[in-house]
Amino acid sequence: MNEQQRKLAWITGANGLIGNYLVRTALRFAPHWRVRALTRDQLDLLDFDAVGREFQKDKPQLVIHCAALTVVAEAQANPALARRVNVEVTKLLAELAAEVRFVFFSSDLVFDGRKGNYLETDATNPLHIYGETKAAAEQIVLKNPRHLVVRTSLNGGVSRTGNRGFNEQLRLALQAGQGMTLFTDEFRCPIPALETARAVWELENKNCTGLFQVAGAEKLSRWQIGQLLAKRRPELASKIKPGSARDFPGPPRALDTSLNIARAQKILSTPLPGLSEWLAANPDEKL
Repeated sequence: MNEQQRKLAWITGANGLIGNYLVRTALRFAPHWRVRALTRDQLDLLDFDAVGREFQKDKPQLVIHCAALTVVAEAQANPALARRVNVEVTKLLAELAAEVRFVFFSSDLVFDGRKGNYLETDATNPLHIYGETKAAAEQIVLKNPRHLVVRTSLNGGVSRTGNRGFNEQLRLALQAGQGMTLFTDEFRCPIPALETARAVWELENKNCTGLFQVAGAEKLSRWQIGQLLAKRRPELASKIKPGSARDFPGPPRALDTSLNIARAQKILSTPLPGLSEWLAANPDEKL
């Protein structure tokens, strides 16, 4: 298939962790798509008129929307910006892509963390602005039966900016001379961004619609994640210490937002791995 025969896909947030992995793996996992990697420098998504003009010019047949304001504390400090970026931009793109395929990334933080092992059918109840914006955007996207929402958890890997993966954030804090307290009572389902990209491309290739949860197959505390990373980087071990999320002075924290991924696992040809399993099987992959 030559370049002209391949359909065009937009990927927003292409400088982010998941967006970058989707761009990098497109030829491998979705060779029938020709990707345009959209970054903030290339197209400001907050300039709605410019986005509309560019969409009409390109006429993409698929939009994978990864761009977002994702830092919980930043969203809490600037709720108006969080809503504009996470909700209004999503609404604009979903409307522009009303007749084509649209994939939106959401978060396990739409849940309050009181029970864990959340299903796609469980009611959302976010504890902070970031979670509220993601839950609101989910509802907008799911109104269109052509569209797909992917809820994910902590993603790890190598980002262009070097600060997007959970592994990178830990390493940067420690390189800055800071010790780090990792919570023993806050649980997520971490996953390498490479596996997220693989799964999302497969869901797209199979024309899946609606809501799917794509996360690691293993529920781990922040402390357990740190311990796993320290096996690869022994210098981390002496700089991390266990603590409780209940003592955290910042925005409210959901203690167990682990996701039930059975629905996605039934569709995917390769199962979503747990983090410890993936690290053991991929000793040369950076994380």
